Amino acid sequence: MKLTLSLLFLSLSLVQGLNPKCDVQDNGSTLQAIKPLSWEESVLQMQAKDTTRLQFLDSLVARKSVVPIASGRQIIQSPTYIVRAKIGTPPQTLLLAMDTSNDAAWIPCTACDGCASTLFAPEKSTTFKNVSCAAPECKQVPNPGCGVSSCNFNLTYGSSSIAANLVQDTITLATDPVPSYTFGCVSKTTGTSAPPQGLLGLGRGPLSLLSQTQNLYQSTFSYCLPSFKSLNFSGSLRLGPVAQPKRIKYTPLLKNPRRSSLYYVNLEAIRVGRKVVDIPPAALAFNPTTGAGTIFDSGTVFTRLVAPVYVAVRDEFRRRVGPKLTVTSLGGFDTCYNVPIVVPTITFIFTGMNVTLPQDNILIHSTAGSTTCLAMAGAPDNVNSVLNVIANMQQQNHRVLYDVPNSRVGVARELCT
Repeated sequence: MKLTLSLLFLSLSLVQGLNPKCDVQDNGSTLQAIKPLSWEESVLQMQAKDTTRLQFLDSLVARKSVVPIASGRQIIQSPTYIVRAKIGTPPQTLLLAMDTSNDAAWIPCTACDGCASTLFAPEKSTTFKNVSCAAPECKQVPNPGCGVSSCNFNLTYGSSSIAANLVQDTITLATDPVPSYTFGCVSKTTGTSAPPQGLLGLGRGPLSLLSQTQNLYQSTFSYCLPSFKSLNFSGSLRLGPVAQPKRIKYTPLLKNPRRSSLYYVNLEAIRVGRKVVDIPPAALAFNPTTGAGTIFDSGTVFTRLVAPVYVAVRDEFRRRVGPKLTVTSLGGFDTCYNVPIVVPTITFIFTGMNVTLPQDNILIHSTAGSTTCLAMAGAPDNVNSVLNVIANMQQQNHRVLYDVPNSRVGVARELCT
């Protein structure tokens, strides 16, 4: 009897395969014919199944993860760009400054001495834990030490000094939870440079977001920074290779073992208007020993150029604007005008990529609007005096793509204000 039923089903299967207009189903103890599908219905059904399959395959790779960005100047009175991060279980939301030149994240915690009022409460998180002194992560922070039961470290950030314990907890950006994310739980801070609610490190070092989420985001991210005057989260941080721009020009990333976190690129020349200004080659040259060269940085506000580079750009800018106009100064800006001016373009010429700045990325205006200044300055006379920094004022309303696996940075114009 079993053999007879098996043969019957085999025969029906063969008939069904040979004749697509005939479909049969077993309805309990009887066999009933199903209404045959038309050719169009068959194609649409297959298409629907393909779509479902592709969605499944897409779920196996890094997803499209987009984190809104806002100007910290308007929201937390800090000259940085901020993202919302959820930390701990249940999640606590903080506004972290994103910084491409730092690695380890750090967040002000309960009982922090000198911190602002918005603090992370580790005692309320069920997934919080300290990192031991023997853990490999303890060797990856600056100036590590060993407390009573856990690793701690100290660092300077601008004019601020920060002391923190090294800890782990779940951090969520966009909709992607990252368990056991290692960061600093700040216990003491002095000075006014530190972002009030903490920092998210986007550098290339071992404790950066890129390194700790390498399997998820494949060390690839991009951002569009809105105008610092923007009042909302209109910018975006895209994490992972999915949904990154296809039509974008790149310049190679350079590696400096002594400052491995920084995103060095080769700046070959600068054009003001139609003229490529005369710059000594040594002022733009990449030198891993001295740290000289050019970097992209999201934390610096105004582009800083080493003295020979800045003087060449400034003098040609003044000549193009009009040598007879009176030049004034305002704070650290030495090329300001109290009358309306016609602004020449400024183009950064990198290896394989030119970036021409629109007017909004070139000028800074006084609050009253009566004074207009060139929004660049000479490099400070300190350890960074040999470094050209392409800063966030000049990156605003551009998509800047950091493709670390392919060792390149791309830039394309994009309005996100």
